[in-house]
Amino acid sequence: MKKYLSGLVLGLVLIFALAACGSDDSSDGDASGNEGDGGKLAELQDAGKVTIGFANEKPYAYEEDGELKGEAVAIAKEVFKNLGIDEVEGQLADFSQLIPGLQAGKFDVATAGMAITPERCENADFGEPEIKYGEGLIVEKGNPHNITSYKDIADNEDITVSVMSGATEIDFLQQEGVSEDQISEAPDIPATFSAVESGRAQATTGTEMTIKMALESADTDALEFVEGFEQPDIDGVPSYGAAVFHPDNDDLREAYNEELQKLKDNGEIAGLIEPFGFSEESNVITEDITTEELCQG
Repeated sequence: MKKYLSGLVLGLVLIFALAACGSDDSSDGDASGNEGDGGKLAELQDAGKVTIGFANEKPYAYEEDGELKGEAVAIAKEVFKNLGIDEVEGQLADFSQLIPGLQAGKFDVATAGMAITPERCENADFGEPEIKYGEGLIVEKGNPHNITSYKDIADNEDITVSVMSGATEIDFLQQEGVSEDQISEAPDIPATFSAVESGRAQATTGTEMTIKMALESADTDALEFVEGFEQPDIDGVPSYGAAVFHPDNDDLREAYNEELQKLKDNGEIAGLIEPFGFSEESNVITEDITTEELCQG
């Protein structure tokens, strides 16, 4: 009897041991990411919503009457709609905080017409280029210092230029010889206008469409847009704007790029950006240029 019971106990032990081994195999499969790991794209598709970080910079991405609008937003909305994601939620941030916010997971993508630069490529992954654009300059009414280029600023140490923090124009100015102590940073476009109006700066610069439309909205007689501004002949001009993604979300970025390419191929980009003051002639990309090339500088 004891021998029978011992055999029975041993058999039960073996059964439980085999069951445990089977359970461990299943756990290994889960740990490899086979269960519930469809990537960021699948997560957003399941939720039916994407959160976009933007800097309230008209006409690229801005909020108006509670609605997220702008050239970059229009493109992003169309791409995400084609990916099966219809709801877009905006998260406002200072321009210089867009990439840090993306890294921190505050939003799924940053859409602000952000220029692709080698420095920014080190901290986030850009989608493929969506539009191109040049620079613009705003000065005191009457342009008393006769500023028509960045070199004019460099040649006059008494001129201070106010620039939005994190903007590529800071680097452009320095490449054109403007000294660091001539550049004053501000959190946003209205603050740069205020600096010029108050006399703390004699000029402000930014992308052409941004400052031109901001000046129209400001409705002030104290400032003027410099017609015939001489574009700097440096790398990075014209700039190429694109959406920005977290480095871990390759699946989302690649899917976005595929749908973006379809919009380019069928000529829909112009129709999406023209309502915001952009033109097919000046802002639609016709040359063969990639994000990889722009990130290399």
